Amino acid sequence: MNPDCAVFVAGHRGLLGSALVRKLREKGYRRLILRTREELDLRDQAAVREFFAREKPDAVFLAAARVGGIYANATYPAEFIYDNLAIQTNVMDAAYRAGIQKLLFVGTSNIYPEHAPQPLREEYLLTGKLEPTSEPYAIAKIAGLKMCEAYNRQYGTDFMAVMPTNLYGIGDNFDLRTSHVIPALIRKFHEAKRDGAASVEIWGTGDTRREFLFADDLADACIFLMENYSANQIGGFVNVGTGTEITIRGLANMIQRIVGFTGEIQYDPQKPEGMTRKLLDISRLTALGWKPSVSLEEGLRRTYEWFVRKEKTIGTEKK
Repeated sequence: MNPDCAVFVAGHRGLLGSALVRKLREKGYRRLILRTREELDLRDQAAVREFFAREKPDAVFLAAARVGGIYANATYPAEFIYDNLAIQTNVMDAAYRAGIQKLLFVGTSNIYPEHAPQPLREEYLLTGKLEPTSEPYAIAKIAGLKMCEAYNRQYGTDFMAVMPTNLYGIGDNFDLRTSHVIPALIRKFHEAKRDGAASVEIWGTGDTRREFLFADDLADACIFLMENYSANQIGGFVNVGTGTEITIRGLANMIQRIVGFTGEIQYDPQKPEGMTRKLLDISRLTALGWKPSVSLEEGLRRTYEWFVRKEKTIGTEKK
């Protein structure tokens, strides 16, 4: 893949998709093919096949997906498994039928067993039971990476798969019903500061540990792989993360400081909090020559600054 290629970014208005568009344009890619959900519903097989047959992009970044945090995964399991299976199946198969060789599928670190050894290595896939809360989403993503492998083996395509750790950044979803932990905490602390609240409640004990990756870093990793490697060269799917972790308590304290909220933090241990620990082994990717460049604190500051600028347009009305 090079800047002369026509590149389709599926899900270009999402967190990762928008970061991919920024990074591709920075690198001189001008032939970007972008469609909103209203213009192209990726769950519609006929529409997706017609689109690929007509546009015939040279490369595809499959960043479109239904995503969300613990509450969303527990509340909408049917949508999470159906929408993700439909999107990735339609896009991959239509890409193959249109003769497109180069595709990158974005999965999730939720694919790993709940009690797998830490840090999580690629070979731990399918060695144990999944974490129950995110199981439908994880199963869909496992199907996606296996579909990449199957199409490569049978049809000779070059479909790659990356499994990123927890993402956050500019353009994130700040809806408290469906967001991940970082945008949820940013919004909670921001509104508590704005309203003069005495405290902020956080689900769980605060002791679970998580790894977080700035979306622009993931976009950079995806483009790096597509420009320099094939699926055969990377030896299967690849973890993308930072190799470092932080407790939810430590994360909350960092966001509290960045936002400037001076009240108390109250934890509710009766609420679900997912896997106790989830850290990716990124040695396969670093051996290929890539590493992240944005620290957690810098990424959180950039995300919060964007959130404040966009407050009126991203639905921060008081709940």
